[in-house]
Amino acid sequence: DEEFDELCFEFGLELDEITSEKDIISKEKGEEKAKGASDVVLYKIDVPANRYDLLCLEGLVRGLQVFKERINLPKYEKIIPAEGEGQRLIITEQTAQIRPHAVAAVLRNITFTKDRYDSFIDLQEKLHQNICRKRALVAIGTHDLDTISGPFTFTAKAPSEIKFKPLNQSQEYTASQIMDLYRTDSHLRHYLHLIENKPRYPVIYDSNGVVLSMPPIINGDHTKISLNTRNVFVECTGTDITKAKIVLDIIVTMFSEYCEKPFTVEAAEVVYPNGKTHIYPELAYRTEKVKPEHINKKIGISETPSSLAKLLTRMCLKSHVTGNGNQIEIEIPPTRADIIHACDIVEDAAIAYGYNNIQMVIPKTYTIANQLPLNKLAELLRHDLAAAGFTEALTFALCSQEDIADKLGMDISATNAVRIANPKTAEFQVARTTLLPGLLKTIAANRKMPLPLKLFEISDIVVKDPNTDVGARNYRHLCAIYYNKSPGFEIIHGLLDRVMQVLEVPPNEENGYTIKAAEGTAFFPGRCAEVFAKGQSIGKLGVLHPDVITKFELTMPCSALEINIEPFV
Repeated sequence: DEEFDELCFEFGLELDEITSEKDIISKEKGEEKAKGASDVVLYKIDVPANRYDLLCLEGLVRGLQVFKERINLPKYEKIIPAEGEGQRLIITEQTAQIRPHAVAAVLRNITFTKDRYDSFIDLQEKLHQNICRKRALVAIGTHDLDTISGPFTFTAKAPSEIKFKPLNQSQEYTASQIMDLYRTDSHLRHYLHLIENKPRYPVIYDSNGVVLSMPPIINGDHTKISLNTRNVFVECTGTDITKAKIVLDIIVTMFSEYCEKPFTVEAAEVVYPNGKTHIYPELAYRTEKVKPEHINKKIGISETPSSLAKLLTRMCLKSHVTGNGNQIEIEIPPTRADIIHACDIVEDAAIAYGYNNIQMVIPKTYTIANQLPLNKLAELLRHDLAAAGFTEALTFALCSQEDIADKLGMDISATNAVRIANPKTAEFQVARTTLLPGLLKTIAANRKMPLPLKLFEISDIVVKDPNTDVGARNYRHLCAIYYNKSPGFEIIHGLLDRVMQVLEVPPNEENGYTIKAAEGTAFFPGRCAEVFAKGQSIGKLGVLHPDVITKFELTMPCSALEINIEPFV
């Protein structure tokens, strides 16, 4: 176990835990439920999300064997059948509105065992969750080719017109009935929304009208793969052609090792609505050239070009030195869709070299770090506010729409707030545009504490701003609140004077600060003032309106101050 853990680490993976089915069930459901479960040792391995080729045992073992230099990386080959003998998948224009892309391939004379079959199904499931984004981008269908006859047609029809027997069901249903059938299915109900409200559902037929599948929901029962299946037709339909090609490549490269001629895949022809044809799988090999000194410099090592080529070859990137030793030519196999840029190649060289073997050095550039001026100012103000007898609070940056609008007597559209598209709870619907609600909620949660309660917070608020690249902008605000039997406006006013004193801003109009009577929806009429400094309005202070206080479930009067501190940086 330790050796394997070590090997995984060297290969850039992590052996998460060593467990068994029995352990997993007893942890989740208690020992009673785990009685009949298997004791076979299971390795739980963390694979990086970009390495789709390591998501099944076949790919992982192959990768580790190449890494250990026990085998050479196999050459994946596509066999193009004689004219008129290959399988064809015809895409009709009806699919354009819903799932326009499809690719296909055939695994010939494959031999399944129980373990291989389970691994085959499991890989599809992992790809569905990962690169296929829960089947939204790509859906995979695998079929027993001997039960159907091509050419196949990928089209889209009204739900009432599609009728077939879904996988592992005993009778035929229409597409609408299938949707109802799987609405309660713990596994499939998550995919129904992808096509549910569309006027037509995608469907694949063979030349006799047998339904292969209704992607992305379910395959037909007729083409079900069993342990005796010898020829597998693989189709991937989707909304993203690049991802569909990658998924097809991964499936056929992983399982072609069980074909009679290992690592060969029979190509299929896809006919597009415009009459053009394309042969899949692409299984495209491509070469990249990288300079050895570039790799050495980026990693911080000094290896010879030939040893770098050897390191890369161990990572399934077959490499050799070209020219007079000043270039490494790397062949990127179709299994490595994650190699997009030279830096991906450098990373693999670093993994093969061993991160632990890279010497640590002090960076050559000598820099002195500085605190961000805004953070430094906020930190200094925090100390002074604490010295003035106020307690610091830290509240959530997200809040509900009521907190920043209704409860403060404003309309949500006037707040200019940034909304969360799919909030998990009602408490976190928008980013806060003021710090006041957070402090009022903090007081409401601490009503049992002795009066007076004096709280402050210096944090960011967020408002929409179409002029920035992200469409929103942060401002650093200071908010303080005084809660007692009397409103204590003079205490909050005194705090403002103290803040200005430590900021060295004098109380005058030319280059200092002033306060002017104003109205604010959250404040008591005639008990609110606007603060001006540096020639601009920086915030308000005043006694809160009784309605605001009661909406936050408080019972005593309360005064507050909120200003933007960014002009003082």
